[in-house]
Amino acid sequence: MGTLEVPVLIVGGGGCGLSASVFLSDLGVGHLLVERHADTANIPKAHYLNQRTMEIFRQHGIDGPVAEQGAPLEKFGQVRWLTSLAGDGALDSRVIHEMDAFGGGELRERYAAAGPVLPVKLPQIRLEPILRRRAEQRNPGRILFSHEMTGFTDEGDRVVVEVRDVESGEITTVVTQYLIAADGGRTVGAALGVEMQGLAGLLDVTTAYFSADLSEWWHEGTLITHFLNAYDPGLSSNIIEMGPAWGKDCREWVLHLPPSDPGGLDEQEVVARIREVLGLPGLDVTLHHVTNWTVEALLAERYRVGRVLLAGDAAHRQPPTVGLGLNSGIQDAHNLAWKLATVLTGRADDRLLDTYEVERRPVARHNVDWAVSAAFHHRSVLDAIGLGENAPVQRREAMFSAYFEQSPIGAAVRARAVEIFDTHRGGCQAHDLEVGFAYEQGAIVPDGSEPPARAPLRDVYQPTTRPGHRLPHVWLEREGRRLSTHDLTGTGTGFALLTGPDGGAWCEAAARVAEKFSVPIVTARIGDGAEFTDVDGGWEAVRQITDGGAVLVRPDNHVAWRSVSGSENPEEVLANTLSRVLDHTAGADVPPRAA
Repeated sequence: MGTLEVPVLIVGGGGCGLSASVFLSDLGVGHLLVERHADTANIPKAHYLNQRTMEIFRQHGIDGPVAEQGAPLEKFGQVRWLTSLAGDGALDSRVIHEMDAFGGGELRERYAAAGPVLPVKLPQIRLEPILRRRAEQRNPGRILFSHEMTGFTDEGDRVVVEVRDVESGEITTVVTQYLIAADGGRTVGAALGVEMQGLAGLLDVTTAYFSADLSEWWHEGTLITHFLNAYDPGLSSNIIEMGPAWGKDCREWVLHLPPSDPGGLDEQEVVARIREVLGLPGLDVTLHHVTNWTVEALLAERYRVGRVLLAGDAAHRQPPTVGLGLNSGIQDAHNLAWKLATVLTGRADDRLLDTYEVERRPVARHNVDWAVSAAFHHRSVLDAIGLGENAPVQRREAMFSAYFEQSPIGAAVRARAVEIFDTHRGGCQAHDLEVGFAYEQGAIVPDGSEPPARAPLRDVYQPTTRPGHRLPHVWLEREGRRLSTHDLTGTGTGFALLTGPDGGAWCEAAARVAEKFSVPIVTARIGDGAEFTDVDGGWEAVRQITDGGAVLVRPDNHVAWRSVSGSENPEEVLANTLSRVLDHTAGADVPPRAA
């Protein structure tokens, strides 16, 4: 038995844990990651990386390889509903509806204006190897697959963990200051007595992962295709591209079999069902894996217990609708990493880590509830247009025929359906849910302002510099170089102070405060006559401060504080602000003063 000491131990080598490793390495935090499996995921799992996640990957230099392997928007930016993929019946291979989704089609311009990068489609089976390679490059010898945690004890000033090499059986004692539980909720949370609250068994689903050549029948540019069978509601299902190429070149797929199907179908039954759903009885299918799983809507009652912090599926689990699960886990890791780095370097008190739960848990609460709502709403939409699973079997064919009928009645049926389908934008166009979430409490200094009104279906994002919100992205130029406002914080633990052209006093104060707290603060005066050019007036349109005001941005590109205008004592204001954000004792009870 050996003993190893590390500042942070990550338990779990999935998307959340590997992302945490990459982020901690960039922040200079020593850590060890252990994963009980020998390799990364062998089934596709999550496949949509939303705009906020891609921004985070861009901040840490991962967006390039992810985008290179992933599908671009033009290859997945729609959702479609079909009767089947093929078949020679009157109601086979009919398009019921299609709509732009997740930044595709007419949504693209709006998404492109909101961020420096666009969403990407890349299944977890292909994402995790990218993250693992990057994690191993940045932290060689400390990313240990085939190693499982067999027990741990939080001793108050440290956590003592037993790690077993799965292959050799050798036990290593790991002594760490903090433990990140990114284990999917398998062991750590339960051992701590953390209750997962919510709905544990919403739906039983069978997922088939298979290879087939569908190029002759496939509709290009679809994130997800829903099949509504005109004859048998038991054949209503959905299929998703899983790569490695995209569109008509895609060869791997997942098909979610109807929830009415019992688990435990044998291989021949699954292959037969795939052919039946698609309307391709002679299709050559190679079945890779069949997964029986339960849709859950759960939220951990606590994200922190002593020196243990829960992240990803260990903290929240939700239906796959809206694609929030993996994205939320990566965003958990991003929020947590800079705070751990700041605490471990002595720049902040341990209390800063309490803000992780304060900030991330309410976001997860909303995401879980939204995913449940979107899932049930989608089924309601199909029932409302008469093509759902509840359509009477004896009338089903007639109802589908009426939908496609070339008559005034058919036209009316389709027109009504279009309006009902449009409400599904809360499930596939929820841009504000992806990038508009905010932290109302935590490592921020509220300014008393009200949050911007949110569209009820979360399909319209409103940029704002209100404390707690993600910093609005705009393009800037400096000495001929084009950069995003998001680039100012870099990849470390530094803050950024953005001001108007008359913000020189703020910038000078920031330099002195940065030295006092040993916290890097990059300053950027933006506007006419300033060192940063406001390209096309983008910053002026969203800054919500005067030419003499300032916005302080955290390392994770969320706004920590802002002053609408100048101040008589900018250094005192900034010092008090940073004290409150980092939860230092000195000055913590002194509210910052700003004009």
